[in-house]
Amino acid sequence: MSNANKVVLAYSGGLDTSVILKWLQDTYQSEIVTFTADLGQGEELEPARHKALKAGIKPENIFIDDLREEFVRDFVFPMFRCNAIYEGEYLLGTSIARPLIAKRQIEIARQTGADAVSHGATGKGNDQVRFELGYYALMPNVKVIAPWREWDLLSREKLLAYAEKHGIPVERKHREGGSPYSMDANLLHISYEGRHLENPAAEAEEAMWRWTVSPEQAPDTPEYIDLEFASGDLVAINGQKMKAHELLARLNELGGKHGIGRLDLVENRYVGMKSRGCYETPGGTILLRAHRAIESVTLDREVAHLKDDLLPRYASLIYNGYWWSPERSALQALIDHTQQPVNGWVRLKLYKGNVIVVSRDSKTDSLFDPEVATFEDDQGAYDQKDAHGFIRLNALRMRIAANARAKRER
Repeated sequence: MSNANKVVLAYSGGLDTSVILKWLQDTYQSEIVTFTADLGQGEELEPARHKALKAGIKPENIFIDDLREEFVRDFVFPMFRCNAIYEGEYLLGTSIARPLIAKRQIEIARQTGADAVSHGATGKGNDQVRFELGYYALMPNVKVIAPWREWDLLSREKLLAYAEKHGIPVERKHREGGSPYSMDANLLHISYEGRHLENPAAEAEEAMWRWTVSPEQAPDTPEYIDLEFASGDLVAINGQKMKAHELLARLNELGGKHGIGRLDLVENRYVGMKSRGCYETPGGTILLRAHRAIESVTLDREVAHLKDDLLPRYASLIYNGYWWSPERSALQALIDHTQQPVNGWVRLKLYKGNVIVVSRDSKTDSLFDPEVATFEDDQGAYDQKDAHGFIRLNALRMRIAANARAKRER
């Protein structure tokens, strides 16, 4: 174990990172810089400052940054231009937050002259990979300290005992049994793991969900909303233009009200194990449905199919922590190029957990030609006799194979 002169710690002020802060001070004899990111998790972050001060951190070494707009504008929206979904279901709410946290940690390390960074991700999870691939991509020679891979405090009971021994304040919920779940929240989603959910046969408790009502309790009257897109990004809701993070927050409110965006998933983690998680992504679920709807009238068929071919690869890159990789950047450049004509509006009906597209159009970039698509007399816009030739050409190889089989059987 080599020493570190100054360490930038991703710090929430919760039990784990409060213990890590003290452990770093004792184990590495280092000056600590704390960094707390506001990604729209909906919690008061100033207590983290007070806890850091009480732990002896210098005021100038405490960073609490509002990253909500950067998060949605520069990470969430680019990801949604690809319609990225991991394993067909997961909207990557945790995954997409980690590269931004890593980026800001490295910026603070350079600003403060720190030579090391630290995080509270366990050695079992994906986040250790996401954080550390980001660190090394942005500061190749930085020292990374991952306490969960070094210490022996591998249970909640040991963490509590360490906190008590060193006078670290412990919230009442931890003393009385703790939260029944491990949770992560940002503007895109809130996730739940652990405890009750470690049994994949057990149904998630209704009381667990925080952002969404159950579909059964959602309003009996549907709500219609209009979303406007420019170059693939959401720019307005019901005619009202807002900042990126405000748009996503508004979609979360609308989706939560109508019971939209719940997911119960057993996913394949990077480290090889299967893990069950429950997710609430109301705004992201609405955004994904609307984005695909506007693409349906503005994207060329083969471009749309190429995007769908690339989607699993892109989603896996995000899930596995490769946001800062050259291949993700290359894919992003291609995806962003495809989004130039994705301009227009989509009308949605929100009802009882469902997002229903009722209409969509683009004044400038629609490829939908009513004169060609009509089932009525198209006045010669499309010659149906043309279909004969391409059908016979595409059937030729199958006809040859069928004739060959017939010869063999005779």
